[in-house]
Amino acid sequence: MKYISTRGGLAPIPFSQAVMMGLASDGGLLLPEILPEVGNGLLKKWQGLDYKSLALEIISLFCDDIPRDVLSSMIKKSYSSFDVQEVTPLVKKDGIYVLELFHGPTLAFKDVALQFLGNLFSFLLKEQSSYMNILGATSGDTGSAAIYGVKGKENINIFILHPHGRVSRMQALQMTTVPDENCFNLAVKGTFDDCQAIVKAVFNDLEFKDRHHLGAINSINWARVLAQVVYYVYAALRLKEQGHEQVLFSVPTGNFGDIFAGYVAKVLTGQLIERLILATNENNILTRFIVEGVYKRGQVVPTISPSMDIQIASNFERYLYYLFNEDAERVKKTMEEFEGKGEIRFAQKEIQRARMDFSSYSITQEETVRTIGALYKETGYVCDPHTAVGVAAARSFKRESSSDLPIVCLATAHPCKFPEAVEQAIGTPPEVPERMKGLEKLPQRYEVIPPDVERVKSYIEAHGL
Repeated sequence: MKYISTRGGLAPIPFSQAVMMGLASDGGLLLPEILPEVGNGLLKKWQGLDYKSLALEIISLFCDDIPRDVLSSMIKKSYSSFDVQEVTPLVKKDGIYVLELFHGPTLAFKDVALQFLGNLFSFLLKEQSSYMNILGATSGDTGSAAIYGVKGKENINIFILHPHGRVSRMQALQMTTVPDENCFNLAVKGTFDDCQAIVKAVFNDLEFKDRHHLGAINSINWARVLAQVVYYVYAALRLKEQGHEQVLFSVPTGNFGDIFAGYVAKVLTGQLIERLILATNENNILTRFIVEGVYKRGQVVPTISPSMDIQIASNFERYLYYLFNEDAERVKKTMEEFEGKGEIRFAQKEIQRARMDFSSYSITQEETVRTIGALYKETGYVCDPHTAVGVAAARSFKRESSSDLPIVCLATAHPCKFPEAVEQAIGTPPEVPERMKGLEKLPQRYEVIPPDVERVKSYIEAHGL
């Protein structure tokens, strides 16, 4: 399997090189040359596999330059840190299914990909006798999951940018209390979009990127998306075993990475995944794309679901590549125009095609709080405000459609990471797992900086490997 750029300026490269490259050298995003589709025969063989075994089968389809036994060992090691054997258990609550993705070390769905990616980086660097300075931006959970994926690992330093004061207190503590000397936190005076723009600008300085061996751990890295494909297929197969031939997924999203993994799973499994419900909060650039056919940058609105407070979805370009029938030149031109105008308008046939893949709903903060409270009252189940956005969108879809297909809502974080919002909804703070207790007593390590590309480069110069 070879990898290409959404913008067409890169000769096909193998999986290992794609992982280490992160952002494509032409400024685009990396994708496999061909998205594989598996038939019913292979899906039937996959039914009943445990999570780790299924992960090996799926990841192997996209990765043919790492020995299978090495990949198997890497997967087992990655998910041994989760607190349940099933890795991503599926539970049924009030007529919907909840896929719990928060059983990893930082209690967020990002652990599913970043525990794997950390071990993958470590293996490849050892093979190549090399080193890496990882640079990433976070709207909340990516930062801590990335840090926990690589902390203490040899030949890796990690630099994480987060918007100062715009992540939850628990999310900030998870990042800034890690004592390992290879971990660096930069609190940027701005929004997540500012952080993301800095990261992209640094990576687009190819001389700087090569000189400092920069690696990407954000969802611009294809391996992140690939690891997340697994839990969509896992949940869909669990429901297939119960007699459901098709399933829908409701995905709270801001950066389009998680739901793009769902799109890959949809293509991979044929008719098994009927549709993806794209759930946004008031930062609804993606909902406006589906509903109005316009992708237009706006102002970031701070909400109680801060990991979704994003106005530029970096993974959207990957979907554009397929929406534009794999026309890389058109993708390049469109993205360059978007950087100038802040807007993309789509033809009616393109909007109709997107609506075959996605339905979308924008959920207000008031609806989010009500959803947390109602689900708790009806079932005793406590969800975080991001998961609640997905649940609310699923309920809206059920009301508006005649579909009786099962809907799986992705539970992206443990409720203890957003105690204020949860307490507002149910009247009591959520339970705190043992591994999260005492963080507020630990010393924090971070530096507050302005949203300045050169300042970040200077920091990497001073502290990088």
